[in-house]
Amino acid sequence: MEEKQATTYEKIGGEATVGKLADRFYELMDTVPQFAELRAMHPPSLAGSRDKLFKFLSGWFGGPDLFVEEYGHPRLRARHMPFAIGTLERDQWVACMVLAMEDVGIEEDIRKVLLNNFFNTADFMRNKEG
Repeated sequence: MEEKQATTYEKIGGEATVGKLADRFYELMDTVPQFAELRAMHPPSLAGSRDKLFKFLSGWFGGPDLFVEEYGHPRLRARHMPFAIGTLERDQWVACMVLAMEDVGIEEDIRKVLLNNFFNTADFMRNKEG
C-alpha cells in the first residue's frame, strides 16, 4: 500500500497557517515603506485582496480549492493585467512574501521551495518593461 505524500498545506499547518500567512503578507505590505509601490496598486481596504490570497494559497498549497470553488480558474496573468507590473513590483511582492513566510514560522526547507515557486509565478505576472 502506497503512503500518501503530505501536501504543502498539511506540512505548514493547514488553514490556520495559510490564514496567518495571508494576514501577515498584507500587514507587511500596508506598513513597510519598502513596499509602497506594491501597496499603491491595491484598494484602500486590503480585506478583499487578503481573502482572495488566502483562498488561492489554500488550493495552491494542496488544501481545499477555495478560490476555484468561488471564482473559477485563477487565470492569474489575466486577472493581473490591469496592473502595471515590472521587476520592482515583482521583487516587492516576493520580498513581502519571504518576510511573511519567515514571520509565520514556515520551515526553511519549505520556504526555499515556495520562494522558487512564488518568484516564478510573480515573474510571469510582469507585463511592463523595467
